Amino acid sequence: MSGKTIMEFITITPFELAKRFEGMREVPGATTNYQILAMLKLDDEWPDDDAVPWCSAFVNYIAYLLGLNRTRSLRARSWLNERIVTQFDARVGFDLVILKRGRGNQPGPEVIKAPGHVGFFAGHTDKYVRILGGNQNNSVNISYYKKSRILGIRKLTQKEYV
Repeated sequence: MSGKTIMEFITITPFELAKRFEGMREVPGATTNYQILAMLKLDDEWPDDDAVPWCSAFVNYIAYLLGLNRTRSLRARSWLNERIVTQFDARVGFDLVILKRGRGNQPGPEVIKAPGHVGFFAGHTDKYVRILGGNQNNSVNISYYKKSRILGIRKLTQKEYV
């Protein structure tokens, strides 16, 4: 590769690839969207349909397609173990946002085994962060979330080959 990193050869960012899935959605009822099921099965054997949380499966799938590091976990908070980006340095492309999910007093980022949500950073306003993600209203789309729900912002990184 003549001294260049893999990031210099990638012609599409994870965000751009994820955007191509926009509109993909769960199939209501007993039927399953088999593309979502394939994303889930890439990281765990137990899901039998698309009625389980699949936001982390979506991010893992995009990372897999681009040969980037992935958590191989269906837990959204598993992404908190990746490379840290400060909130003020977040950029559209490789950066992920991990959020608290649910109501009430949710634990902080130090607790990985708790409800969460993950998706690609798509911008922000004063009070909201925009996220391109899977399992947002049962589909891939861009949604707004209160910044107070942010647990962390992380960057997808290249695989280390030995």
